[in-house]
Amino acid sequence: MSARTSRPIRRLLPLLALAAAASAQAQDAIYRCGNEYTNNAAVAKQRGCTPLQGGNITIIEGTRPAVASPSPAAAPRPGNAPRVDSAAQHQRDADARATLEAELRKAEQRLADAQKAYANGEPEKQGIESRNYQRYLDRVAELKDAVTRAENDVAGIRRELQRLAN
Repeated sequence: MSARTSRPIRRLLPLLALAAAASAQAQDAIYRCGNEYTNNAAVAKQRGCTPLQGGNITIIEGTRPAVASPSPAAAPRPGNAPRVDSAAQHQRDADARATLEAELRKAEQRLADAQKAYANGEPEKQGIESRNYQRYLDRVAELKDAVTRAENDVAGIRRELQRLAN
């Protein structure tokens, strides 16, 4: 740059600095009132807010959660539920009991089969298991898990039947 072209820039620098200072003073002071911010000095003084030092602050309003309104298609409340006559209810209870008893018989049969296959933790070795003992141990563990699941199924169905009886 030559001396001739740098003179106009030197003259503009003080003017630019003056303009920047004026724009900084034009911004109002910002006050913090708890979780709220304001630039209204009267409100800030009334609430006892503290002035913020430093740069500008930008606040973006969050969304408000929607209030749940009862849906007309919602299931009726128990107090408003229609009454069922006792004969129909007894029939429903009998059907539920028959279904649970059938499920109990199936679960007991699965339990018996699982216990037979488990053979008290000593089932017969199959094929490659005579040479690979870990495979045998894995199968025994799976059989034990099957027995446990079947026992839990039977116990759960018996609890449901007991609940229906009361």
